[in-house]
Amino acid sequence: MNANSTHAPFPGHPGAARRVSDRLPVFPWDKLEPYKATALAHPGGLCDFSVGTPVDPVPEVIQKALAAHADTPGYPTVWGPLELREAIAGWLHRRLGAQIGPRAVLPTVGSKELVASLPTQLGLGPGDQVAYPRLAYPTYEVGARLCGAEPVEYDSVDELDGSRVRLLWVNSPSNPTGRVLGADELRRTVQWAREHRALLVSDECYLELGWEAEPVSVLHPDVCGGDHEGLLAVHSLSKRSNLAGYRASFVAGDPVVVQELLGLRKHGGMIVPAPVQAATIAALADDAHVAEQRERYAARRSALRAALEASGFRVEHSEASLYLWATQDRPCWETVAELAALGILVAPGDFYGPAGAGFVRVAFTATDERVAAAVERLTAAR
Repeated sequence: MNANSTHAPFPGHPGAARRVSDRLPVFPWDKLEPYKATALAHPGGLCDFSVGTPVDPVPEVIQKALAAHADTPGYPTVWGPLELREAIAGWLHRRLGAQIGPRAVLPTVGSKELVASLPTQLGLGPGDQVAYPRLAYPTYEVGARLCGAEPVEYDSVDELDGSRVRLLWVNSPSNPTGRVLGADELRRTVQWAREHRALLVSDECYLELGWEAEPVSVLHPDVCGGDHEGLLAVHSLSKRSNLAGYRASFVAGDPVVVQELLGLRKHGGMIVPAPVQAATIAALADDAHVAEQRERYAARRSALRAALEASGFRVEHSEASLYLWATQDRPCWETVAELAALGILVAPGDFYGPAGAGFVRVAFTATDERVAAAVERLTAAR
């Protein structure tokens, strides 16, 4: 742009009135890069327990379904074929106990895309509040800020201003803590949301990964009374089926809201690729690979937890999900630095809010070999 131009700079330009960087917090993972460099320099290599990305192979049944639909030159639909929606509805009924039909489900391009864009898709903006747990996945806040709504943290919904909260997030099992909300607590939250006409959206991406507790969906009749009005549940195949690279996920619940989202997403072209839609059908039809993956994670979880506790860590919650929420009762970045010197990279708890400043999140998604290496290093350092 000419320095003498009188035109306003285009959005995103450093001279614009409201740059994207002004609206959003610093991307948290960028802060971890110096510690990653330290861990990478360890003679035994990096043991990365920070992000929680799957490392095990995509199950063969899913790979075959993807490959069989590779020759699909035409546009897929936003809603997907009826077979996909029936597969999602069938899984929700079989695994979660939800009584739901194919009209009330919608595939999405990864669950993070939905979390970040949902407040905008719902038409929220200044004056509205988006509420989420005090310790939470950072993208709930990002979604609020992107549309100009006010992000609000809560420990209990009773703290919230029911006249302003338009979107209420719950997350069980929790990222980062692994805490599971019981049916009674979920029922009370549903009741509060309905009384205040807030849309309740339950992030249930780790629901099949309960270890010391059995997670329950907000769509289960025992929680919602068999009525999904004002409720959505978000699910992902990234962790339970190793499909993070496929961006396979879906949202389900209130059919009126789902249909509204469908209409908007048609305009935006938010389409899951046809081969991924076929892979999703295959993944939801096969429970065997999920059981096998659970066994892998259970063994890694057990080994890492024992090594951390023997090294003076206290593990809180962590009854579900793919993380150990651990503390030495000192600032999280001190712990991050100490572990990085051992070649072990973990996530600082304050990524998930100031309340996590004394904790680190340890993902047990690394390979068996890397988990064993970390256990050996922790043991030697004691």
